[in-house]
Amino acid sequence: MDHPDNLGGYPALHYYPNLSDGKPMFQYIIRRILLAIPVLFGIMLVTFALTRMIPGDPCRAMLGEKATADVCERFTKQYGLDKPIPVQFVIYMGKIIQGDFGSSIRFSRPVMLILAERLPMTIELGFLALIFSVVIGIPMGIISAVKRNSAADVATMVIANVGVSMPVYWLGLMLAYTFALLLKDTFLWLPPSGRLTAGISSVPFFEMLGWQLEPDTAKYYIAQFLSNLYILNGIVTGNWKLVGDAIKHLIMPAIALGTIPLAIIARMTRSSMLEVLKQDYIRTARAKGLRKNLVILKHALRNAMLPIVTIIGLEFGILFAGALLTESIFGLAGVGRILYEAITARDFPIIQAFTVVIATGYVIVNLLVDISYIFID
Repeated sequence: MDHPDNLGGYPALHYYPNLSDGKPMFQYIIRRILLAIPVLFGIMLVTFALTRMIPGDPCRAMLGEKATADVCERFTKQYGLDKPIPVQFVIYMGKIIQGDFGSSIRFSRPVMLILAERLPMTIELGFLALIFSVVIGIPMGIISAVKRNSAADVATMVIANVGVSMPVYWLGLMLAYTFALLLKDTFLWLPPSGRLTAGISSVPFFEMLGWQLEPDTAKYYIAQFLSNLYILNGIVTGNWKLVGDAIKHLIMPAIALGTIPLAIIARMTRSSMLEVLKQDYIRTARAKGLRKNLVILKHALRNAMLPIVTIIGLEFGILFAGALLTESIFGLAGVGRILYEAITARDFPIIQAFTVVIATGYVIVNLLVDISYIFID
């Protein structure tokens, strides 16, 4: 392969170790993990500071404007809001290191349990949206590049530009109107809201296996989190009706959420492929008489993948930002809705926990993208 500095016209972000020697590759991975630690600390610091800068009094937001001064004083002491902000941050970091995000001010429940209930839905939605955008976007970009300036190229790029331009809330409403109302009497009907059809329940896998887990423990929270991934829980328990119904409820939200990333991935794939198709080794492969599909998929696409993988990693993080509107439109109880409600209620523990978890996921995805460069290049 070409050196990454000359790959598809895109500058290299890193120099990648040689896979023939495992030690440099291991050192590279460890270095990338260590570099992620100060990033996560910075995210926690900024998140903590921004939550304290939200206008309004948490006591008044939670208890109402008629709450007396004595009640608010007890409220601030109960949640440690009477201490100086630096002291609050030190206490907060100490709890985070122990895996304790505290309790929700609004719900009076452990934030870890709320995370285990809400985060799985958003993860399932994000992954399905990403799969949709990648499976459709990359082929669109390849077709557009290979058939440059043809009707297929023009049509593909028009679709991509329209996809980038459509707001998520408008597309979501149009999809719900089309598939839930206009096509309600056909096999194409899709549920307009909710996560499961009434009457279909998800029995946690650990209950079916007879595991006895102590509440408010790390194992309990992890088991709850995994069981609330309905698709995964249905596969593990063999409940295929649950799997099908969960996917069916996420089709429209995933399309609405994944359309903009799809368009961006398609345009990036086209641009990267056009640069690679001009290279000498592509002309050499064609001159050797290799099949056209082999030249495109094995020689051109593999060399064009670095910028494509980069944009996929970035878009995965952006998908969580778009989840708020998508979840609101389709009535899904995920991270987006509860985070919005927590902001309006000044529920600091939930705001901090969900923001940190989402940002950590974003950092991990980008770390995996960096590591994948080693294997792709």
